[in-house]
Amino acid sequence: MRDLALLPKAHLHLHFTGSMRTSTLAALANAQGIKLPHHLVDDHALHVPADQRGWFRFQRSYDTARAVVRSEAAMRRIVREAAEDDAAEGSRRLEIQVDPTSYAPFVGGITPALEIVLDEARLASAATGVEVGVIVAASRTRHPLDARTLARLAAAHAGDGPGQVIGFGLSNDERRGNTADWAPAFRIARHAGLAGVPHGGELLGPEHVRDVVAHLKPARLGHGVRTAEDPDLLARIVDAGIALEVCPSSNVSLGVYPDAAHVPLSRLLDAGAEVALGADDPLLFLSRLNDQYRIARDEHGLDDAALAGLARSSIRASLASETSKREMLADVDAWLAAEPVPAW
Repeated sequence: MRDLALLPKAHLHLHFTGSMRTSTLAALANAQGIKLPHHLVDDHALHVPADQRGWFRFQRSYDTARAVVRSEAAMRRIVREAAEDDAAEGSRRLEIQVDPTSYAPFVGGITPALEIVLDEARLASAATGVEVGVIVAASRTRHPLDARTLARLAAAHAGDGPGQVIGFGLSNDERRGNTADWAPAFRIARHAGLAGVPHGGELLGPEHVRDVVAHLKPARLGHGVRTAEDPDLLARIVDAGIALEVCPSSNVSLGVYPDAAHVPLSRLLDAGAEVALGADDPLLFLSRLNDQYRIARDEHGLDDAALAGLARSSIRASLASETSKREMLADVDAWLAAEPVPAW
């Protein structure tokens, strides 16, 4: 078996706060005299039931972690370390998702908050060799008019290179709000050339995916695993070229599936879906990008050729330039052509 850390890949589903190293969370909290709950800094992954109470526990943990991010220096550190961690795992492209609203009070507003992330993404790209693009994500817990403000801000920084906004998302509890209410924000983003990358089809099933596709016109779906429950819908997703950002560890930690073997990865691949594996929130799930590839190998029996196929899918589904994609795809071919290094 070839070394997964050497497999070139793109990482398309990673949240800003959720990307934090546990050690960084502890250091930031300690510097501010904030006492963290033990479960945020121990070596046990979060595991909650897939219901409202479970989501509340997850969100409370996430909000507690986010509350220690109160400065430009902390924001820059998170972006830089996310790029460094991705580089160590063979990632060539990171598309990190952020809602600047959460950090605006500490840096002078949503515009400087986003510009800090973009500037550090550019610097981290140069330092690590990982192209870091930024997805601006609205939240279902806030008013849809706030999402329009974010979409206009995202549009002002649109592009496909490192340190630019490449897409517009919608995150948080899928059960909140009426999906159609966010359609105007996604139209603003689309008119600026930004790809729509909303969450859908993890906590809720096929009907919610239909709703998201109909109203938000996504290029990719954050998660989307529940499409496997409806073969007709899955076929339509495949035909439409909508890629799925599948995060197996997240699915297990949030109680959607009892274990990684039950995540319907093979069903999605057999149907021809373009699948990009992602870590989602490694701070809480204690599982990074290469852990998702190990799950594909160990729990779903994918050989190196199939893992290379997943890496190619992640690159094709990325919002990188065509030149960057060609280079990354050639490197995947080289990884697969190389002889495996035997384990002694």
